[in-house]
Amino acid sequence: MSRYKITEIGKLQNVLAQSEGKAFLHDALGLTSCEISINAVPGGWKAPFCHRHKQNEEIYIFLKGSGKMMVDGESFNVSEGSCVRVAPQGNRSLENTGDGELQFICVQAKENSLDQYALSDGEIG
Repeated sequence: MSRYKITEIGKLQNVLAQSEGKAFLHDALGLTSCEISINAVPGGWKAPFCHRHKQNEEIYIFLKGSGKMMVDGESFNVSEGSCVRVAPQGNRSLENTGDGELQFICVQAKENSLDQYALSDGEIG
């Protein structure tokens, strides 16, 4: 049994043509600890609803473009290099305020479930 799995989503600019600008990796890679989505949305796009989670926090990592996030009624600007963590119950939404594509990665994982990370989980083999 292999200890790795690989999938190809193609170039980020092509993600827009897939499944409403999202490529989910949970099923494609057989993830067991989180869901990861690669996202590319066009200029002027706005999420059609706000949402929250029961137990999963979300981490947004912005790669290209500019936008605005809203969490619990507060809005703030995001752009390339912005990283945002939203607690499960944070009511969130996102919009692309730019003319070009907004590209970001969203990681969803159970809040308070990480016991080890970085060097505390690594072993030199």
